[in-house]
Amino acid sequence: MGLEKSKIAVPTMGKGGLEDVVSDVFGRAKTFTIVDVEENEVKNVIVLNNPAISYSHGAGPIVVKMLIDLGITAVIATEFGPGVSTLLDQHRITKIKAKAGSSVSELIKNTLS
Repeated sequence: MGLEKSKIAVPTMGKGGLEDVVSDVFGRAKTFTIVDVEENEVKNVIVLNNPAISYSHGAGPIVVKMLIDLGITAVIATEFGPGVSTLLDQHRITKIKAKAGSSVSELIKNTLS
């Protein structure tokens, strides 16, 4: 997939890192698991709380801004709303569709293979 050196974000349900499960929502996911990949190997994993989880409107763009600021190169999620999708495209962040209920480690492994 050409992600030899990348920073991948996955909206997640909690603080489980690679063992966590992908959230079925993007803008209101509880956390984002950030995975640094170099030469198809996981080098670092951090879990960040979603700064926009309590927003009544506009959570998606706030999250995308956070991801841009972090230097994210790809996002793996179960769905991308039209606004989020457009913003990710504008910033050349690769969108990868995930199967609901997948673990972060499973998604990363499938993306890198």
